[in-house]
Amino acid sequence: MGIHKAQQAVDDWIKEHGVRYFNELTNMAQLTEEVGEVARIVARRYGEQSEKPSDKDKDLGEELADVLFVVLCLANQTGVDLQESFNKKLAIKTERDHDRHHNNDKLK
Repeated sequence: MGIHKAQQAVDDWIKEHGVRYFNELTNMAQLTEEVGEVARIVARRYGEQSEKPSDKDKDLGEELADVLFVVLCLANQTGVDLQESFNKKLAIKTERDHDRHHNNDKLK
């Protein structure tokens, strides 16, 4: 599914299962909460923190999908075409960083 279709799927879901979008500030708080859940899994599973038994069943993919859902909500309610924005950002990063990372001795 492309980004345009994902934005439409979220909008359809909100219309069918939700009452309305939460306001932008509420969704920003939700996004922060979801990113925190991703950070907790990564810090404990891949970082140096020890993983608690209650964390072992957490699904990183599911938590990343929660982040994506809220990002898509924010894009929809603020009129952002994420596909267009992503394409622009990828072009900028490609031009700016083409040689930068290849020439970084820290990555060798």
